[in-house]
Amino acid sequence: MAAPVRLRQGRRAACLGWLVVAAAVGPAAAAAQEPAATALDFGAARQRLLQVSDALSAAEANAGAKQQLAEATRALRLPEISGELQRLELRKTLELPLGSLAPVAEEYGIQSPLVFIDQKWHTRPLVKATLPLYTGGQIPAAQSAARAAVAQADAERALQAQTLVPQLVQVYFGAQLAEQALAVRRDTREGLERHLHNAERLEQEGFATKAQRLQAVVARDQAEREYQKAVNDLASMRAALALLLRSDTAIAPITPLFVNRAPLQPLQTFRDTALDGHPQLTRLDALVEQAGQGVRVQQARLKPQIYAFGQYDLRRRDALLTEPDWVFGVGLRYTFLSGSGRDHQIAAAREQQLQAEAGLREARNRIEIGVTQAYNAADTARQQYLLLESSIVRAEENLRLQELAFREGQATSLDLIDARLALGGARIERAQAAYQFDFALAQLLEASGQAERYEDYLRTAEEVLIP
Repeated sequence: MAAPVRLRQGRRAACLGWLVVAAAVGPAAAAAQEPAATALDFGAARQRLLQVSDALSAAEANAGAKQQLAEATRALRLPEISGELQRLELRKTLELPLGSLAPVAEEYGIQSPLVFIDQKWHTRPLVKATLPLYTGGQIPAAQSAARAAVAQADAERALQAQTLVPQLVQVYFGAQLAEQALAVRRDTREGLERHLHNAERLEQEGFATKAQRLQAVVARDQAEREYQKAVNDLASMRAALALLLRSDTAIAPITPLFVNRAPLQPLQTFRDTALDGHPQLTRLDALVEQAGQGVRVQQARLKPQIYAFGQYDLRRRDALLTEPDWVFGVGLRYTFLSGSGRDHQIAAAREQQLQAEAGLREARNRIEIGVTQAYNAADTARQQYLLLESSIVRAEENLRLQELAFREGQATSLDLIDARLALGGARIERAQAAYQFDFALAQLLEASGQAERYEDYLRTAEEVLIP
């Protein structure tokens, strides 16, 4: 009976070997069938995102529209010249009393008063011009408001460009984190596969129990499930990266996770930078300016308006008797009573100004809070990464010792499994700390209005994690 047992064990080992080979070859074959991925470093990915982002394109279009409207307000002081052409039929009756000449006219059969009737088609081409001389401040207020609207649109465009960096970091380095996790899960799976093989061999030789082998089987199966999940997580993150960059092919990020060993600049430096030039504050400053100009416009409606005007008749022979050949002059217009509630509109404009000013103060406070939170998150992740280095060294040494002890029968299968899982967990935790640093740094730079400096920190990083 010993031979059949050894035969079954040999067949099981052979089948297990084929499964290991299939597991190794299967992903490689699948990868060979997939289209080649486009390798992009972070800088190239950011430039591509700036080019393909629909949100940024919309912000640029809005800025262009506001610029065109501001150009239009430059002509508000120019005269308005219009042409008018009328084709009309009319009847005009004029009576001219003869007075003292009536007796003489009667001798000639002329009745008093003389009656003139004009009934025919008339063509009346006219040219009119109006030039504003004084509008109570409406024109300069409109021009200032238009310039403020341009500043607002430019700030919104800059703000949108700032927000793209954390979005890209989250997906780009999220894919790198998923690749790190996949590499760790693969190593763990392969290590537990070797441990299972050793446990089966030791069981055959009588140095390990069936319970120890079953523990190895359970751990190997758990590692397999975690490995497959890591494969799917990586595929999801790469698909998300390709969609974000509007790419028809897969994107392979090549810039690794990184950490700056040295502490960041003082927190107050980031706060001061944020309060000096954050696009959100620039945007709200522009809104405050527009609200102030809105008050001026409403106040100008209570003032008189002075204008110059002129009119010229291009077809005098068809002009009516009461109409001049040409005319020019100066006019004054003042509205004494209006149903639009001008006082209430002024009050409403002032309330809008107060609202904009309060929004600006609130934004400054929120930006300081955001900078503080992101700064602390980045520093915490940096410290965790550095502290995990010694943990990984100890976990590697513990795994080495447990493997030796298990071969000599001085450690259980569970001890070895725990040691290997602890090492894998520490490696993943370190990769997560690096990712959290990268993402928190992007949030910090966005909150302080300097997201474009992200690549400066990337270039000076002392620690990188390559799968």
